[in-house]
Amino acid sequence: MKRYLLLFIGCLSSIAGYSQDVGFSQFYEQPLLRNPALAGIFTGDLRFTASYRNQWQSVTIPYRTFGLSSEVKMPINIANDDNLTIGLQLIRDVAGTSQFSTTQILPAINYSFPLSNVRNSYLSVGFMGGSMQQRFDPTKLVLNDQFVAGSNGSFSILPSSRQVFNNTSVNYWDFSTGISYNGVIKEETDYYLGAGLFHLTKPKVGFYEGHTITLNKKLAFNLGVSTPTSETDRFILYADYFKQFGEQWKPVGISSLQAGAMFSRDLWGDGERIITGGILYRMNDAIIPIIQLQYSKFMMGISYDINIDKLAAAAQHRGGFELILSYRDFLNRNQTERRQALCPRFNR
Repeated sequence: MKRYLLLFIGCLSSIAGYSQDVGFSQFYEQPLLRNPALAGIFTGDLRFTASYRNQWQSVTIPYRTFGLSSEVKMPINIANDDNLTIGLQLIRDVAGTSQFSTTQILPAINYSFPLSNVRNSYLSVGFMGGSMQQRFDPTKLVLNDQFVAGSNGSFSILPSSRQVFNNTSVNYWDFSTGISYNGVIKEETDYYLGAGLFHLTKPKVGFYEGHTITLNKKLAFNLGVSTPTSETDRFILYADYFKQFGEQWKPVGISSLQAGAMFSRDLWGDGERIITGGILYRMNDAIIPIIQLQYSKFMMGISYDINIDKLAAAAQHRGGFELILSYRDFLNRNQTERRQALCPRFNR
């Protein structure tokens, strides 16, 4: 039975690649995957983030996802205290028996401008688009025509399948856009709201001639709140909601929700050594404990998915391990204090 379960999951790996976008449990550290207009919403002017995710190792060949993102924020002086953020999102995902891989190279740009001269209140508009590639290795698959009935109902595997694929690699372009607002309540509580739209051109992808799958438009809503509970502690909340739409904006597919509540403590009260812990939740999929350690400009985050969906029994509730490494800094040392006052304080 285990043999057939692994075969079934391996053959479905390519289908899964079309049904949903690549994502991370620590989603707040990869803002471009949430909404292009969330680029630059952090304390500092420069951020590099590297992510690694290993999933389903207890069930089948692990699904591995690698992510690298960069954000560079700079004033352009069209308006007072405005900012232009240049970003780049790189993704490499390898899934299942067929080694079905997704590679994304997505440059992004986000312009943020103030709405008030007396308090921190910013509106941001972002765009992202670039190259996508999906491919698989057919020699890794075990297909139906390779099994031949033998004695006593047993099966033997033929050397190779007679199944012919028109393509084993497809390339296409994908684009997204978004808008966000971030502000401050009583000079203490930072928050942002955002909405993004992905797969604007509804690209068509397929490995057979005459059989393609359309990537439906995906609407995203984003929320972030950070509020102090003492001079050294903060409570942080993140949430995203995603929904797919077909022709004439008809809802299709399955909507998804991811959210997390976290508590951070400044150990020395100087903003240099911070520990953050919390619980994340991905609707009908996983509960995810998380811990982050920040030392000066560097941050490391570790999380582990506790699976709660229909595969939980087979996976023994073991979903995936994820590691995040991040670096943040200011470009202009002379403007550091001013930029710290203007930047939202999410994980400092």
